[in-house]
Amino acid sequence: MSDSCVTLLLQISKKQYHCDGCGICRTGGIDNFFHCEKCGCCYSNVLKDSHHCVERAMHHNCPVCFEYLFDSTMDISVLHCGHTIHLECLNEMRVHHHFSCPVCSRSACDMTDAWQKLDQEVAATPMPEFYQKKMVWILCNDCGAKSSVRFHVLAQKCPGCSSYNTRETRGGPAIAACSRV
Repeated sequence: MSDSCVTLLLQISKKQYHCDGCGICRTGGIDNFFHCEKCGCCYSNVLKDSHHCVERAMHHNCPVCFEYLFDSTMDISVLHCGHTIHLECLNEMRVHHHFSCPVCSRSACDMTDAWQKLDQEVAATPMPEFYQKKMVWILCNDCGAKSSVRFHVLAQKCPGCSSYNTRETRGGPAIAACSRV
């Protein structure tokens, strides 16, 4: 078999197709993908009715390895928030127990089981009397709600969506100022 026949067979086995919206050829078969005009790229049909659009989502670098995503040959994952990342980079983040989007901090996967385990840990860890009435302001990275909640040394739970993916925004420990009088 000639080299050109082998090349043609390889191209057919990859199910190459040209996307007019992207302006480039892609692999995987045109029947398995759709082009999202707002995102400006092709996604698997699995995401057609469920992905969160982020304008030009693939026209930036992977937030972990900084490789340009639009023409990357590596597998790419679309997070719940709509941001994109190499699948390999996402898996590496998980190995290091990092489960939030490196761009917007929303949970990158379903954290329901983790939040239930954290509920149990918080319930099993009573706070010293001094801290039992301490309130702090938090911002939920998942739903965006700002709330005043009881401080706990392990974590603060969002009263709106029950996520522990929160951060304290004010009401934290006072920072002593140095002054010379």
